Amino acid sequence: MTMGLYVVRRLAGTFAMIAAVFFGMLSLFEVFEVVRRFGDEADLATLLILSLLRVPSTFYQIMPLLMILSSMALFLSLARSSELVVMRSAGRSAKRILVEPILAVVLFGCVIVALLNPLATASTRLYQQRLEALQNPEMVAQISLSDSALWLRQGDSLGQTVIRAESVGPDGLTFSPITFLVFDRDTNAPLMRIEAERGTLEPGRWRLSTAKQWTLSDPNPEVTAQRYDEVALETDLTPDRIRDSLAESGTISVWAMPEFIRAMERAGLSTRDHRAQFQAELALPLLMAAMMLIGAVLCLQHTRAGSASRRVLITVLAGFALFFLRNFAQVLGENGQIPVALAIWTPPVASMLLALGVLLHLEDG
Repeated sequence: MTMGLYVVRRLAGTFAMIAAVFFGMLSLFEVFEVVRRFGDEADLATLLILSLLRVPSTFYQIMPLLMILSSMALFLSLARSSELVVMRSAGRSAKRILVEPILAVVLFGCVIVALLNPLATASTRLYQQRLEALQNPEMVAQISLSDSALWLRQGDSLGQTVIRAESVGPDGLTFSPITFLVFDRDTNAPLMRIEAERGTLEPGRWRLSTAKQWTLSDPNPEVTAQRYDEVALETDLTPDRIRDSLAESGTISVWAMPEFIRAMERAGLSTRDHRAQFQAELALPLLMAAMMLIGAVLCLQHTRAGSASRRVLITVLAGFALFFLRNFAQVLGENGQIPVALAIWTPPVASMLLALGVLLHLEDG
């Protein structure tokens, strides 16, 4: 147990060092990129905030790669200092040495998903809001989904309009019933309310059927209310923007994902992308354990055995291959080419079994 905790402590220190280096590099790259894109549109403080809001999401995505680099660096260090020889002479086999690190990585992956994922998604939402406000402060559009309805918000130079729809048609363009509430930009006072049995989103406009309009600034809005068989309202929303906003899986934390998926299903929207993303978050601890095992298998031999550089190259290539395969399989699952569970869980499980097979082949006990 003491020896296992020692290896876990060394792995944690190595991971912290590598993570700090990569976090600093990502921060620097993001600062350069944001300054290059928006250097003439905002002050330095705003640019730095945008850069820092972007880093957590990117850092969270490369966590598995950081794990394989940390595992490889740790076991190469243990082999170079002959500590692995001492461990084996104490009666520890290679499989026994890896038990505690694997369990620790799985537990660490669970903590990462539970704590870092909400932080990354929150920073991504703030980044997108600030970026949209910076690029086009006069035109604001936002889409959200509650338990019982789809909420949209569009804006122009005159004011803001909040839109509520209880259900969405299979084409993603028809909403029924639908309500529009227009607010004044300066005073935020409600100006107009429109209710329609059905609203269809067309290029540049909403086409409403069987609609009733109230002017809320009138003394008695019900008396002056008007009815229309069909009416058109201008809009900057498009079907692509709505689908893209609802598909922004990086803006929804793992804790809110199940309820969000259920709400989308009640609204009649496709949930395959979000179910795949949710499964990928649940599989992240196992993926990190597979990465750690791959990084350790080929680096357990003593450096005097030779071919250390080749083993390092093979380990790095295997890690990137697993990372690419996992993303590729997730895309196939999101597109419906293969079942979501098969697409998400097969790469880490197969990689771990393959690494264990290689370990049993190379080691003698």
